[in-house]
Amino acid sequence: MTDQSIEILNAKLDRLIDAVARLAPKTAPTTNFDAADCFVWDAEAGFAQPVEQVSRVDISLIKGVDRVRDILVDNTMRFASGLPANNVLLWGARGMGKSSLVKAAHASANLSGKPLKLIEIHREDISSLPKLMALLKVAKHRFVLFCDDLSFDNDDTSYKSLKAALDGGVEGRPGNVILYATSNRRHLLPRDMIENERSTAINPSEAVEEKVSLSDRFGLWLGFHKCSQDEYLDMIDGYVRHFGLKIDADQLRAEALEWATTRGSRSGRVAWQFIQDLAGRLGQRLDS
Repeated sequence: MTDQSIEILNAKLDRLIDAVARLAPKTAPTTNFDAADCFVWDAEAGFAQPVEQVSRVDISLIKGVDRVRDILVDNTMRFASGLPANNVLLWGARGMGKSSLVKAAHASANLSGKPLKLIEIHREDISSLPKLMALLKVAKHRFVLFCDDLSFDNDDTSYKSLKAALDGGVEGRPGNVILYATSNRRHLLPRDMIENERSTAINPSEAVEEKVSLSDRFGLWLGFHKCSQDEYLDMIDGYVRHFGLKIDADQLRAEALEWATTRGSRSGRVAWQFIQDLAGRLGQRLDS
């Protein structure tokens, strides 16, 4: 065999080896829970991705929800201390700080010297909860598992995986894991889905119980409702003081109310959007 033939053969073998290597399943990266305080669950890779810069606001800036704020922080602190605590469903009006409050409560626990890890799992990855729970139960840390904007559609059966992960199954929920979820729906399922079950089932009451029992797995239901004008303006004032924005008080009030009127609602999200617009017009940065 000539040298040229050997080179051609080696080149073909190299291409064959590369092709076989691409067909082989990728090795899942190892999760290092000491790498960060917050993570995002990658269901496909079976890996919790560390988040270096977490998007959140200081808990003192979350206004108009004082009662539910105190309940959530207390529940989080107890869990971080190794005491009994409940899964929490934060439900209600959009834009009132449900997800912001979860992240702020987690930060408060860490600042108080009670280390706690926050892991966000996306709604579409709920079916991978058993895999994630298996990863967390052998870890040395305590975890708040966070699912934002949780809800289920008519033909969605993944809610059954969530029910089992919360309290069901032989093993139950690991003692070092608690679940916080936000939703616009108190029962997580659309009303027409529940009504359809009631009208088509052989035993309507049992069918409805099967659907709404999901929200019962959350020991705490924290309701968020639309804020008043005074609460909205209090949010605006809090942001202005926190970021040191320079504007006349009467002008601030007038512009803030006009902004809410054009948006057709008052909420923490609307207040924050106004502050971003105001800071941009004033030429000031919103540095934490």
